[in-house]
Amino acid sequence: MSITPEEAARELLEVVPIVMREIRSEMRSRRSPDLTVPQFRTLAFVNRNVGSSLLEVAKHLGLTPPSTSRLVDGLIVRGMITREDYPADRRRIRLTVTPRGQKTLETSRRGTLTYLADKLSRISADDREVIFKAMKALQPIFTNGARTETAAK
Repeated sequence: MSITPEEAARELLEVVPIVMREIRSEMRSRRSPDLTVPQFRTLAFVNRNVGSSLLEVAKHLGLTPPSTSRLVDGLIVRGMITREDYPADRRRIRLTVTPRGQKTLETSRRGTLTYLADKLSRISADDREVIFKAMKALQPIFTNGARTETAAK
């Protein structure tokens, strides 16, 4: 049986949002209780996009730059993100997740991995192998040209 690229794309469009909704829900449920969802999303984004700017974070969150600036300032005060000025343009900043922010994300990630492993334990080893191979095949297609400077462990 030969699957066309359109059929594969249709299946991706159908399944990936469902899987991502589960992952996001689980990650958020395991976040630190004193961390808001936008703060958690900011940490995760900056972790995936090391050195990202305030504007990049604002675009990702769908917030205005002033709102994003206040949100980031709160994470800086709590020691979860650092801000560094660009030497050539002091109006721009680069954001980086601190070890404390990394620990917060890792706690959420570890719990989510356990949750997903439990879900995947309900299907056959052969099906898990198919999923594993599919993810390995998709990764280079969708990360080509993307910013991947982060420790996505």
